[in-house]
Amino acid sequence: MRHVALKVKDAARSKAFYRERFGMDVVWEPDAQNVYLSSGCDNIAIHEITDEFAATGAEVQLDHLGFVVETIERVKELEQEFVAHGVKIVHPFKFHRDGSASFYCADPDGIVIQLLYEPTLSRQKIV
Repeated sequence: MRHVALKVKDAARSKAFYRERFGMDVVWEPDAQNVYLSSGCDNIAIHEITDEFAATGAEVQLDHLGFVVETIERVKELEQEFVAHGVKIVHPFKFHRDGSASFYCADPDGIVIQLLYEPTLSRQKIV
C-alpha cells in the first residue's frame, strides 16, 4: 500500500501535520478542501468532510495507517520528536515478537498512525 485517502475535519490542519511530522510535500492542492502529499514513495490524499457527507451521519473508520521506518533507532527518535511537538502517543514504543518495533500516535483528527520498523519491509528499496 503506497496510497491512502483520508476524510478529515480540517484539511489545512492535517496538511500541516503531515508536512511537519512526516516531511511530506504537497504535490497537488486543487482547492482548500483537498490536498495530496507525498514522501516520495507514499502518498496521502486529504479530503475535508463536506456538509453533505456529514449530513449522511456516516462515520469514517480506519484502524490505523502506517509508515515504515528504516531502523529501530529512528523509530525511537521519532517518538521523542513527536512527544516534543505535542503529538498524542496512543501506544508507546515497543518491540514485537517478529523482530519489528513501533509506536502509535494520532493525527489532529484522531487517525491512528503506526511508525514501524519491520525487518523485511524496512530494508526494501523502492524503485
